[in-house]
Amino acid sequence: MNIPKLTERFEAALVYAHQLHRHQTRKIHCIPYIAHLLSVTALVLEDGGNEDEAIAALLHDAVEDQGGTATRAEIKQRFGETVVAIVDGCTESDTLPKPPWRDRKQRYLDQLRQGSPSVRRVALADKLHNARSFLQDYRQQGENLWSVFTAGKEGLLWFYQSLLELYHPNNSSPMVAELKRVVEELEELVKPD
Repeated sequence: MNIPKLTERFEAALVYAHQLHRHQTRKIHCIPYIAHLLSVTALVLEDGGNEDEAIAALLHDAVEDQGGTATRAEIKQRFGETVVAIVDGCTESDTLPKPPWRDRKQRYLDQLRQGSPSVRRVALADKLHNARSFLQDYRQQGENLWSVFTAGKEGLLWFYQSLLELYHPNNSSPMVAELKRVVEELEELVKPD
């Protein structure tokens, strides 16, 4: 197996990601946002991702959450065209206010269908980590959790099922099987009695 080499570029991206997101937390529990970025990066590397994909995993939310087109230009200048193309492919929206949730998610799914293997790997790692976090939060908070999420129960389950339909037929990544397991467990927990 070819082990990806992580160079000073990765180290610089790690520092840059921390600088960009240092005041940001996850919606639940106020966990520093960098924890999500590190988890996504670990999933990408464990799936065989290369350094550009790992850097893009660290920066996958930077344009959307931390500066829009100016941040995009900075990523391109610092880390190159390949990394910024992956980040672009993982960005749902770079405008404020963000478009309505359902429209934004549908455009994102359409974007992923056309995405490169690198975009699809980073996006899958992101959504897997989000699904794992959501499942854990639901176990702890139950139905109260829906008040924090715009989409509600039906919207969230629609989105994850749509992701599985997009990835499952043609992807052998273990992340797909894990996402399927997490989504099935979440569906079982949230279904009405």
